[in-house]
Amino acid sequence: MTKRKSTDDFLSLIKDGEDIIIPLTNGEPKILLDVLEENAFRFKGVRIHQMLTLRDRAYIHGQYRGSLEHVSYFLSGATRKAFLQGQCELVPNHFHEVPKIMLATTKASRVVACASPMDEHGYFSLGTQADYAASFIGKVPFFLEVNKQMPRTFGANQIHVSQVEGFIETDYPLTESGSATVTDVDRKIAGFIAERIDNGSTLQAGIGAIPNAVISQLENHQHLGVHSELISDGIVDLVEMGVIDGMLKNTYKGKIVTTFAFGSQRLYDFINNNVGVEFLPVDIVNDPREIAKEDKMISINATTEVDFFGQCASETIGGKYYSSSGGQSDFARGALFSKEGKGFICLHSTTRDERLSKIQPNLSPGSVVTTSKNDADMIVTEYGVAELRGKCIADRAKALIAIAHPKFREELLFEAKKQGFII
Repeated sequence: MTKRKSTDDFLSLIKDGEDIIIPLTNGEPKILLDVLEENAFRFKGVRIHQMLTLRDRAYIHGQYRGSLEHVSYFLSGATRKAFLQGQCELVPNHFHEVPKIMLATTKASRVVACASPMDEHGYFSLGTQADYAASFIGKVPFFLEVNKQMPRTFGANQIHVSQVEGFIETDYPLTESGSATVTDVDRKIAGFIAERIDNGSTLQAGIGAIPNAVISQLENHQHLGVHSELISDGIVDLVEMGVIDGMLKNTYKGKIVTTFAFGSQRLYDFINNNVGVEFLPVDIVNDPREIAKEDKMISINATTEVDFFGQCASETIGGKYYSSSGGQSDFARGALFSKEGKGFICLHSTTRDERLSKIQPNLSPGSVVTTSKNDADMIVTEYGVAELRGKCIADRAKALIAIAHPKFREELLFEAKKQGFII
């Protein structure tokens, strides 16, 4: 029996009360979700579970409540407003635990995902993805949207035709992420980090201007490796320069290890048929115990606010939810466990209008801690690096005040003494 199906065949598989799991970013099956949304009122209690949703849809905003609803595990531009207005749900999580959470708390009825065309051996690839979806291969039914433009990649993101309920064939370009504008402030912060990265280190870099700026300043380094939840365009530059070769890694020597790729078409062309890039499920890539197997592990992530304890509020802005934890805490802990590992949390010293310091005695009301005080290693602004690991609270406060914007330092010092942080 052929596994090539129609969209009507797909709809006939969906039953009331199902929990459908969708991969993040370009793993999102555009056509199948279009069809599901168009037929939402045929169903009752179907819930779609996804991180970092690409496309804004009516069901995300509660327009098919009771029929088709959205559950987010990391907010994006498509879901942020809907969550703040109470139109969809958000499940707190560490990224590496998402597969475990989904298996424990949902029916995990099926995974519906994009894939590259089947090869001569009957295998599809999840392309730009492994994320949590790859963790369900062999455990949960899959229905695939096969996109001719999805790159074929390697690792533990392969699924055989015998393991899928069916697939449809499509042909449309992948979504490209816009490059974050790198400012002079970003470059200063990146410079403090780059000079602390030793040759032979293994990198994890999050999304944003500062991680991109760091990568751009590593062109004179040697024998760097990559073990990162995300890879983006900057990684391609360093590979082509010979800076990244992975030859000093302890695991997957010579390989770039990731759980998803999101960037420009140049990046998608780079990973296509590239055996040097290993796509592994997030419960492997982001497990702090796996991360720690690499010596000189470097974790680079961003935050929005830091208090004198070293607590980093990275998923809220002014006390309102913006994203979620993602893999920041996973890699902060993994870097601490790593031999000679270093964890960097970066932020501008002030808000964009320079009216408020982002280093505060206490976090703003409503803020959510992403990286705890116990996991904070080095906090970096354009004014320097505050090394927190192993320091008492008084010394932490002094170190953080020293990298605050100069116009706020006197005020912060006064407040630190008033609140008893500094005697």
